[in-house]
Amino acid sequence: MNEIVAKRELGPDVILMEVAQPQLARKARPGQFVILRVSEDGERFPLTIADSSAQRGTITLIFAVVGKSTTLLARQKEGDAILDLVGPLGTPTEIERYGRVLCVGGGIGVAPLYPIAKALKAAGNEVVAIIGARSKNLLIMEQEFRGATDEVVVATDDGTYGRKGFVTDVIKDLAARGDKFAKAWAIGPVPMMRAVSKVTQEIGLPLVVSLNPIMVDGTGMCGGCRVLVGGQVKFACVDGPEFDGHLVDFDSLSRRLGTYREKERGDHEACKIGIGKA
Repeated sequence: MNEIVAKRELGPDVILMEVAQPQLARKARPGQFVILRVSEDGERFPLTIADSSAQRGTITLIFAVVGKSTTLLARQKEGDAILDLVGPLGTPTEIERYGRVLCVGGGIGVAPLYPIAKALKAAGNEVVAIIGARSKNLLIMEQEFRGATDEVVVATDDGTYGRKGFVTDVIKDLAARGDKFAKAWAIGPVPMMRAVSKVTQEIGLPLVVSLNPIMVDGTGMCGGCRVLVGGQVKFACVDGPEFDGHLVDFDSLSRRLGTYREKERGDHEACKIGIGKA
């Protein structure tokens, strides 16, 4: 159980792992996540389920190697097993037939956006996707999105591929040409989601964002993942991870995400040079 049956690099420090977990694969829905632990003394951390196959009995996890725990996970090989894997957790995405919808992903956020876009298309929606990255070599899952949506627009910050600029620039382009959408989803770095929230508010487009704050147990017990939404405290693990993007307090979210940044950076560097335990 939890055997890594496939592993490959999607880009610099971006890893895809397909993990055997038949029961979880049968129950997983778009928008949900897992909590995993690589080793006995390792931390628990969340990863969104990027895809699942009940037929193969597997789930797909895509992650960026940004800290000690993801570094240790990236060291695992095909045939190895993840020690603990709990899920599916969180409230699934509300998938309905809305009409024409917009899916916006940035960086590693493109991965958890994929099952949502695919499910929206399967429900009969016309799906337009905007996927962005800092540069061409950091862009992931373009072909998967082209196979699952009606239109894909690519943006890179440096202009090495697709439209030069941010995903918000593309939203403005679509609005300028008269495109209308019933609803939008955005997943990516907090600054990106904040910017998408601002732009969609300006054009009157309802927005759903998926939040990934500090999280420990994933069941609402620890309170570590609390976020402010519409002035109320919510727990991302049980009330989310998806919320109305126009109500999220992105300032408080950014501050909380930075709480352990220096320690995480130190642990990551120590792990890379072999001090951290495997």
